[in-house]
Amino acid sequence: MTDPRYETLGQLGRAAEAPDSPDAATLERVENPEREADYLVRFTCPEFTSLCPVTGQPDFAHLVIDYAPDKWIVESKSLKLFLTSFRNHGAFHEACTTMIGKRLVEAISPKWLRIGGYWYPRGGIPIDVFAQWGEAPAGLWIPDQGVQPYRGRG
Repeated sequence: MTDPRYETLGQLGRAAEAPDSPDAATLERVENPEREADYLVRFTCPEFTSLCPVTGQPDFAHLVIDYAPDKWIVESKSLKLFLTSFRNHGAFHEACTTMIGKRLVEAISPKWLRIGGYWYPRGGIPIDVFAQWGEAPAGLWIPDQGVQPYRGRG
């Protein structure tokens, strides 16, 4: 028997195709099971890909998403499918990184969210993009994102 709290989820527990684009992707949410406590949720996507909007060549990044939930948490399969939808999406690093953060904020209205996009070099220059929405709750433990600066082969 299906738990009625999750009946509105369209992707969890079902076969789901990767969306053709970020605009076609649906971020699903569920109620935060621990609303009394401030805590941090971290998603790490070390093999994120998108396309350069000028050349059409693939771009690669290591994404780290941290957030302090309020009423909602993001359903992780829907997040995975959303991130996968960027594989055929052409946008600059800054646009991809901030679009992901904005869509999450729109979907789950967290108390606080930050995203770090650690992009591998394009034209010999790595680009790191960071964005934040809201203020972190007082006393929230926020660990370092743990991604080393790009050092090349050196």
